[in-house]
Amino acid sequence: MLVKKWLFLLLFILCACMFNACNNATPENYFDRAVLNINMLHGFATDGLQSELESPSVKMVEGSKDQFAPMKRKEVIDEKIQFIEANAEEVRQLKQTDDTKEMLQTSIALYDFALPVYKNEYMQLAKLYDDGASAEQIQALEKSIEEKYSSKFGALFDKLTTAGKQYAEKNNIKVNWDVRTSPQ
Repeated sequence: MLVKKWLFLLLFILCACMFNACNNATPENYFDRAVLNINMLHGFATDGLQSELESPSVKMVEGSKDQFAPMKRKEVIDEKIQFIEANAEEVRQLKQTDDTKEMLQTSIALYDFALPVYKNEYMQLAKLYDDGASAEQIQALEKSIEEKYSSKFGALFDKLTTAGKQYAEKNNIKVNWDVRTSPQ
């Protein structure tokens, strides 16, 4: 009986510690989830995502340890959708404060803006690629997506970047902004 009480007490303490740790997100954690994870949407409504769909990543062939095959474009878009849904939910779970409110709300707005486009237009585009549609059909849909969504996405992205810079500076988070990965 005494062992059960101790075990119950230990389990209660562990759960309380884990619950408390989850609710005490650090400023870096807020910044990573709300600002840095948006980088997964890089290329949205631009030729960046178009390039990714033209030359998709490879995956390991099931049952093999050394054979690879190109991913279906649908799989690429499905992975992005899963990421957006999961990360948007994580951002929604973060407690909003006066310091985090604009950053979190803008991050959520970006996810909410991009998600339907991935589920609809980008899924249609992936199907065109996977079904071997003509280059003209693919380019027409790519152009439509860019014309329809790039401006608003860019505005939201810039707003989030501004909020993120202010938050990072206020919380002494070291960030290398505007890092270029291309040779230029």
